[in-house]
Amino acid sequence: MTAKIQILVIDIDGTLLNRNGVISPVDREAVTTACESGIRVSLSTGRVVDASRHILGNLGLDGYHMFFDGALVTDPETAEEVYAEPIERDLLGEVVRFARENGNVIELYTSTQYFIEQDNWAVDIRRKFFNIEPTFTSFDRVWQEERIIKATLPVRTSDEKEKMARFEQQFGHKLHLTWTHTPAYPDDYYINVINAQASKGKALEELAGFLRVPLSETAAIGDGVNDISLLSRAGMGIAMSNAPDELKAVADHIVPDVENNGVTFAIEQLLLNK
Repeated sequence: MTAKIQILVIDIDGTLLNRNGVISPVDREAVTTACESGIRVSLSTGRVVDASRHILGNLGLDGYHMFFDGALVTDPETAEEVYAEPIERDLLGEVVRFARENGNVIELYTSTQYFIEQDNWAVDIRRKFFNIEPTFTSFDRVWQEERIIKATLPVRTSDEKEKMARFEQQFGHKLHLTWTHTPAYPDDYYINVINAQASKGKALEELAGFLRVPLSETAAIGDGVNDISLLSRAGMGIAMSNAPDELKAVADHIVPDVENNGVTFAIEQLLLNK
């Protein structure tokens, strides 16, 4: 007999949000139904906390959620942290110096702020789509004084891709790097850089342990490479049909894509057995 699911973790971009950055009314209702049935729903995302608040409000969700690809588990309303894995300070200094020398555009994030040294094409997307505003400052101060949980490198042009390849070669074995993108901007990619010990799967372990819920009683839905650890650790791993093969390989179930309300299918058919 399948264990009763107590925690459902759902990725945001490409899983809940469609290419227009919208949650369908059908998926929203399904999430509400899951909550009313006693399932604790947590969102998991590479986004910063502030870029997720309107989504949480739209879904009527409170409690603990996973941000920065799992490097932070917190309650956005109270700022209580269950788990945080910032980038080690000396290593962050190496990242900043290499990015400058290599010509990488880089963003640095604390749990509440987003820092850049120079304006770039990604800033407009952050403002329009994520509703967050950067703080312009010298990284010489930031890396030494702030608790940086995530760095992000925007990648659009062939030149930026070449520079990113050099960055990956330099830090791929020292930090956890994942390529992500938002369906609303399919040609733009972001490389999220977090502590090598952090992942969405680790965040699920920490949250489940904190709430005293066995991992066998958790489920997770995702669509990207950064969801592999999440689906691997969950008692029930669910991949969207448009997910890469690497994610489908670790999933227990495949559901329709976001444009066809895959989250609703997962909740109704797999979790609630409607």
